[in-house]
Amino acid sequence: MINLNVLKKFLIIIFCLILVSGYVLPVSVSRASIDDDIAALTKQIADLEASMAPLKKESGNLSSKIASAKSQIIKFEAQISALGSKLIDRESDLEVQKTLLSQRVRQYYINTKKFNPLMIFLASSESSSLLRQYTWYQSIISQDRNAIITYVNDINTLNSNKAKLETEKVKLAAVKKDMESRFGFLAGEITKAEKYKNELSARQQSLIAEKNAMFNTSVGDVSTSDDPASRSDYNPGFSPAFAAFSFGAPHRKGMSQYGAYGRSKDGQNYETILRAYYGDIKIEKMDSPGSIKTSVGTLPFEDNYLVGIAEMPASWGDNGGYEALKAQAIAARTYALSYTNNLSGSICVTEACHVYSTSRLNNPGRWKQAVQDTRGMVIKSNKTGNIFSTMYASTSGGATISYTSLNHSTPNLWDTTCGAFSCWPNDSYEKKAGSPWYYKGWYKSRSGSAYGLSSPWLTNDQFSDIVNAALYYSKTNDSSHLSQNQNCIGSCDPNAWSRDELRRQVSDKGGPISTVNSVSVDYSTGGYTQTVRVSTDKGDFNFSGDAFKQIFTLRAPGAITAKSTLFNIEKK
Repeated sequence: MINLNVLKKFLIIIFCLILVSGYVLPVSVSRASIDDDIAALTKQIADLEASMAPLKKESGNLSSKIASAKSQIIKFEAQISALGSKLIDRESDLEVQKTLLSQRVRQYYINTKKFNPLMIFLASSESSSLLRQYTWYQSIISQDRNAIITYVNDINTLNSNKAKLETEKVKLAAVKKDMESRFGFLAGEITKAEKYKNELSARQQSLIAEKNAMFNTSVGDVSTSDDPASRSDYNPGFSPAFAAFSFGAPHRKGMSQYGAYGRSKDGQNYETILRAYYGDIKIEKMDSPGSIKTSVGTLPFEDNYLVGIAEMPASWGDNGGYEALKAQAIAARTYALSYTNNLSGSICVTEACHVYSTSRLNNPGRWKQAVQDTRGMVIKSNKTGNIFSTMYASTSGGATISYTSLNHSTPNLWDTTCGAFSCWPNDSYEKKAGSPWYYKGWYKSRSGSAYGLSSPWLTNDQFSDIVNAALYYSKTNDSSHLSQNQNCIGSCDPNAWSRDELRRQVSDKGGPISTVNSVSVDYSTGGYTQTVRVSTDKGDFNFSGDAFKQIFTLRAPGAITAKSTLFNIEKK
């Protein structure tokens, strides 16, 4: 039998709980859905906090990461706002439900008073009817009781969710404030740093250009190449010693002149030579123009200008290289016509275009014969049917790089007797032809200045400094302080870090490196140095070939440089 006093107290407690209940979610949103939403939001904010942690230690890609973090914060703020709107809607709905529930609680109390089970037994004549009514009222009472209990449980759960949501809102606000205070200043500093780096880049590009100016692109007029100190067998007088040796220089595009010489000595004719370097082409004879405009005036094209081009030694014609001379004559004719037809209409007479020399004109040797024997012959692309810019250079290091001109593309070529990487570098045509630039350490300027250095070899301290610079660059992508600071070309960059300062800068980046135990490189089948591997007192480090070459050129003292993208680092 139901204890009415207990039940009355229970209902009063429930009603009080309902009256003091606060914010709940709308009836249209399920409790499970809100639980899932808040749980997902909690995880997302935790993920955001975790993703922001590296920003406190990283400077690379900081702008994009800050923007991403801000975007996530905005998204989460929108989610919290949407959930807040649902809570406000539910608060309005709750006022109506309070009224309805209070009536239901009152009816529940009345229904529990209507019947006493003892009455059913006393009124035996109407016991069946009373029993049915009693059963029906008990069902109503049970439904009311369940509805009240369920509603109270929902209120408790939703109030708990509201507290959780408020907690996440506070946490998100803290994350946002932390980000703004920590990175707001840095965003402005990044802009300043980028401007500084752009200004500094011009100075560093000038240094790189000065080092790259040590070598002309053709055989005709080049810097001194018979320097024994630039060879790998040179003894610098100290040990350990480190040096960079470049295979060829500098652009490695189109025909290799020494490669053509080696191919000619190997029995190849001019057409085979030109196809090897320029790809899908044909050699056609055309009516040459009577004259050509140059930077020194208008010159007769075939009998003056071409005969006066000093791009390949005429003496090669007497030493098995006559087919190379003919290949050079055809390439030079095609280049000049392509240049004047598609560019300014006038061609310069320096290495920037073609080296034209009155000395060659007055003493052409077998070069004049090569020009005459190929009179009117030009190279045309089979793809377009037109001439294109037929680039060439002294030495490509046994591997040429593809380029495109007027929709014609030349091949990537391993310029070896086997036509592949497998027999490089020993069986390169350039090496067989005896190119002095095939494998060379560069340490002098074009004028011959060595800036106080006697060879390209570096001491352990000097090379360790370069490796520290490469390490710093690999971690920060910032080279603004990594220019040379000793034996400088011109005045030293005041922004360049000293050796000691650079050591301090890499102390938290795996350095500083004091001793280099060994160094090696990996070559790509694409014809470039892919990886530089360095074993040091602080462990082993791998650098991309391109990045190491850039830092080596910037940081190495004097005019020491890795001129080609295909290079080696030696230790002795």
